[in-house]
Amino acid sequence: MNETKEVKDILAEKDDKETKSPAKRREIIKTLIIVFLAVMLILTFFSNTIMNKSLPEISTETVSAGKLTERIRKDGVIESNQTYDVTVDSGRTIEKIHIKTGQEVKKDDILFTVTPVDSDTIETEEKSLDELKLAYETALLKEPLDYSTENQKIKAARAELNDLIAKRDAARYNDSNAASAKEEYRRNKSELTRQTAVQEKLQSTIKAIDSDSYMEAAPEYSGDLASLCSAYNSAEEEYKAAYETYQMAVESGSNVDTAKADADAREQARNSAKEAYISEKNRIRGELASQLGDVNASVASLSEAVDRYTAEYGEAGTDTYETLAASVTEKQNALEELIIELNNTKRKDSISDSKENLEIESKKKAMEAQQKKVDKLKKEAKSTEIRSKYSGVVSSVNVQPDEKILESTVAANIDLSEEGFTVSISAETDKVKKIKKGVEAEVVNNWNDDITAVLKEIRNDASSGSKSKTLVFSVTGDVHSGDRIDLSIPCGSGNYDAIVPRSAVKKDNDSGYYVLVVRSKSTPLGNRYYAEKVAVNLEAEDEVSSAVTGGIDRGDYVITAASKIVYPGDQVRLKDK
Repeated sequence: MNETKEVKDILAEKDDKETKSPAKRREIIKTLIIVFLAVMLILTFFSNTIMNKSLPEISTETVSAGKLTERIRKDGVIESNQTYDVTVDSGRTIEKIHIKTGQEVKKDDILFTVTPVDSDTIETEEKSLDELKLAYETALLKEPLDYSTENQKIKAARAELNDLIAKRDAARYNDSNAASAKEEYRRNKSELTRQTAVQEKLQSTIKAIDSDSYMEAAPEYSGDLASLCSAYNSAEEEYKAAYETYQMAVESGSNVDTAKADADAREQARNSAKEAYISEKNRIRGELASQLGDVNASVASLSEAVDRYTAEYGEAGTDTYETLAASVTEKQNALEELIIELNNTKRKDSISDSKENLEIESKKKAMEAQQKKVDKLKKEAKSTEIRSKYSGVVSSVNVQPDEKILESTVAANIDLSEEGFTVSISAETDKVKKIKKGVEAEVVNNWNDDITAVLKEIRNDASSGSKSKTLVFSVTGDVHSGDRIDLSIPCGSGNYDAIVPRSAVKKDNDSGYYVLVVRSKSTPLGNRYYAEKVAVNLEAEDEVSSAVTGGIDRGDYVITAASKIVYPGDQVRLKDK
């Protein structure tokens, strides 16, 4: 195949390129390696700068030693020691207000112009006065105390007591004649009681024998009847059982002779037990019936003797000297109870009467006060001005022009500047211990330098469970009630080994106060700085600095501010100064 000249040139050029390509590739690789090494070298030299840009930037202060005056910074509202309340009676309308808050007024200055009291108001108050008069006069109409019923009862009780005393004295002479009869009565009464008990036992035992039930029988009279009756009943049951067995044997035709012999034996035993029981029963019942007859006769005789004595001398000697003496004592006690009851009633009535008198006095005072009010309204019917009773500074105006006063209202408050001003603040007890009465606080917002605040009293905080104290300052100068005052109170000075800015001291809920101290470490690329948490005790502080103790020393650097949150152990970078 013949090739053209152009084809030959192309093939020759291709062969030449293939011959040169390995050398060119080596050149390219060499260049890339040089660039990579250059980049790595640049990164190595500037890595410290790059890393520092990502770290929190911090501000630090050196721990120093020196003197620190501890202060409490608090604010409070100024109050007047005494305030005069300007009142406007109901029914008036405010026509004009002549004062404004902060204005100084003198005694008898016009404060308000108001409408006069109208006739309807006077008429209403006169009606109230009439009602109070009626209530007072009605209270005076009370019934007198009457104790005639109680006195009559006491009189009757005293007469009855005197009669009993006469009978008692007469019985003293009759008792000697009735002594022997009384002794016989006592013997008869005692024997009657004993014989009656025997009679009841005999009757219940005979009744038990007749019913063959010995639950109510007296053992000392029934003898062995209970056991004999039980033995008879048991023998009867055994016989019935043996006889039923015998009948069953006859019906079945087996063991008839044996069953019959057993039934006959049981019947014989039953008959013997029955005979023994019936015989003993008849014997004992006959004896008991005979005894009961004798006892009945004795009971009848003794009852007749007791009744005869009772008819002659009274029931158990009730008309004897002893019984009459007991009755006299009882009547004396009853009479004394009536007297005590009457005295208690009189005492209670006296208390009630005193209460009623107090209520009457109260109604009288209310009536007199209303009378004064009516007289005042009549007197002021033409008055249209309300004047100040004292000199002072107006602390507030509480009404508006054309306002209708519906009830007695405090229209304005005037601080009596001559009485002075106070401000009260609350502070922690442990800090208050360092403050003494008479100390002067710095008034922070005292722009004209004309206000002073001196501690005059330290009180317990009224709040339940409070751990604070209330500091009361006497305030003088150009102040008004309601002004807010900012105080800086000195708590004493001291020398401390470690003083740091207040912003450096942090508080952890678990471990308490701490600071972040900057620690450095050497590395091949330079120093590295880290934040270390150091626990401290807060000893004192003012508005700028804090005195601490703990694991820090003079010359240590503490972190006061950072570009972002710093945690213990974090690497940080120092702010350029």
